[in-house]
Amino acid sequence: MTLAPFHLAIPVIDLPQAQTFYGDLLGCEQGRSSEQWIDWNFYGHQLVTHLVNDMPSLPKHNQVDDHAVPVPHFGVVLPWQDWQQLARKLEQHQMNFIIEPYVRFAGQVGEQATMFFLDPSGNALEFKAFKDINQLFAS
Repeated sequence: MTLAPFHLAIPVIDLPQAQTFYGDLLGCEQGRSSEQWIDWNFYGHQLVTHLVNDMPSLPKHNQVDDHAVPVPHFGVVLPWQDWQQLARKLEQHQMNFIIEPYVRFAGQVGEQATMFFLDPSGNALEFKAFKDINQLFAS
């Protein structure tokens, strides 16, 4: 099965901040844009940052592996080496992590590297990686 790109539109309160975060820091290629929105190539998926006056309520949290995981959140599953490289880059940029990079479910089904952080507007992101991608949907 060929993986179809998803489309996700999220609110932001400052488009120049979104350009710096998604374009410069995360390295996403910018697509079409207007004064109200910017399209991003988010690792092969279409992410649109839409300018709003006020952000919706902050994410709530669920407990997973003894961590408070923000809900809602979005992100991408990266190859293991790419995840490590991004984690180092974010640490060098002194990212304020919600959950610092670590390996979740170590030694169990679904073992994965994960990290959570907020964009400048408060949208929660999770980036994860599996040494064995076949564990992605393992139960």
